Amino acid sequence: MSNDTEHKLKVRHLNIDDYASLRDISGRVYKEVAAPWEKEPISRLIQTFPEGQVCIEDNGKPVAIALSLIVNFNLFGDNHSYEQITGGGKYTTHDSEGDYLYGIEIFVDPDYQGMRLGRRLYDARKELAENLNLKGILIGGRIPGYHKYSSEMLPQKYILKVKDRELFDPVLTFQISNDFHVRNLLDNYWPEDHHSRGHAVLLEWINIYYQKKTKLIGRTKSIARIGVVQWQMRRFNSFDDFMQQVEFFVDTVSDYKSDIILFPELFNAPLIHTYEGNNPAEAMRQLAGYTEDLRQAMVEMALGYNINIITGSVPELRDDGKLYNVSYLCRRDGTWDYQSKLHITPDEEKHWGFTGGHDLKVFDTDVGKIGILICYDVEFPELARLQVLKGLKMLFVPFWTDTQNGYLRVRRCAQARAIENECFVAISGSVGNIPKVETMGIQYSQSAIFTPSDFSFPHDAIASEATPGIETTLITDLDLDLVKEIRSQGSVRNASSRRTDLYELKWLAE
Repeated sequence: MSNDTEHKLKVRHLNIDDYASLRDISGRVYKEVAAPWEKEPISRLIQTFPEGQVCIEDNGKPVAIALSLIVNFNLFGDNHSYEQITGGGKYTTHDSEGDYLYGIEIFVDPDYQGMRLGRRLYDARKELAENLNLKGILIGGRIPGYHKYSSEMLPQKYILKVKDRELFDPVLTFQISNDFHVRNLLDNYWPEDHHSRGHAVLLEWINIYYQKKTKLIGRTKSIARIGVVQWQMRRFNSFDDFMQQVEFFVDTVSDYKSDIILFPELFNAPLIHTYEGNNPAEAMRQLAGYTEDLRQAMVEMALGYNINIITGSVPELRDDGKLYNVSYLCRRDGTWDYQSKLHITPDEEKHWGFTGGHDLKVFDTDVGKIGILICYDVEFPELARLQVLKGLKMLFVPFWTDTQNGYLRVRRCAQARAIENECFVAISGSVGNIPKVETMGIQYSQSAIFTPSDFSFPHDAIASEATPGIETTLITDLDLDLVKEIRSQGSVRNASSRRTDLYELKWLAE
């Protein structure tokens, strides 16, 4: 056999360039059951959980494909449908902190039947489950041979006969031979699967190497204690005086074993008075000279006080000569990251010369995935939704508003983001005034933490809120498991009910 006709098989992760092959194979495998896979859900799966999408290529061309998610199986139990387990095809059910790998699809090019490629795909899934320390693999297995016997026996009897090798089913027999055991019958799992009469079999492969996740140190917490500072604007004599006040709040909030502390937008603005005589734009650029020292000091505080610090926001002058409004996340492990303000208000551009950033981030922390939107940014609902699609459970909004109507814009938009995305949203603002400083006369704030609106949360969807107009702190415990539950079992499910068949949301800057 010549080299150009020899097989050269390789197991690898799927990528979107493989779509044409995937569509062709799925169309041939399911020609009597369903339409071929569309590109958009494949793209979403790859983006959501790239490690779980696997293919076998032959000389560079995919010939067998397996798709999967990680799920928190307690949210679904032994009776569920394909629609439920996949979040209606939106895959919002994927939970990187879940306990089972759930196989949602596997198919092999008919021309490659008999080469045991399905077994290789299952072996790849098993390896993945072991490497991720998951309890095992679950699948809703089809029983396409059942239609031949449906008039003479119930599906339970058919399954038992296949299990006892009295009957052969092209799917169930294969899965049982790959060390899967029958766990339950799934009625109405996939109604369009007429050969299976809509039924499926819940099958489980147990990972014998699974180690129960009971470690007491270094785990991701399910309860996050959040501290929010409502900051008093006042004149400071020096940068050291300002940082002393910052450290007071970090020290105080950390004494209550808080996980995250949030400061307001441009909370270092009182230092701008040291540049009296300069126009506001030039003074703000000079204020940016403190930023590197401020960030370094707060990284050291995060380490020293064992707390994650969101630095509100500060001006940052970059190498491109432009001024940005930036919030830093200083983690208690010594690392840091930042989120730039993307939308600049007309006054911020006119008086201070700020430029909007270009990156929207979701940050990993020891209390889960969080995001930051600075003030005006929370008034654009697309941003929070994009962050939620990347796993966000808590959103932090440092803001600065001078009047009550400006504050209410931020507050009501933050509340909307919490409800429509089923996440927690914390807002932190400033109060008081800075006399004789142009463009910084007054501030209005009532800092708060908002929740989704459902039975498991406060009736008004407010976890806590400060008294308006005074310097104070909020310290609140947030149950992150409730976010998982509402997204899968809530009265309504805003995070997963979007009609992506009618409209879609894309980030174009990448």
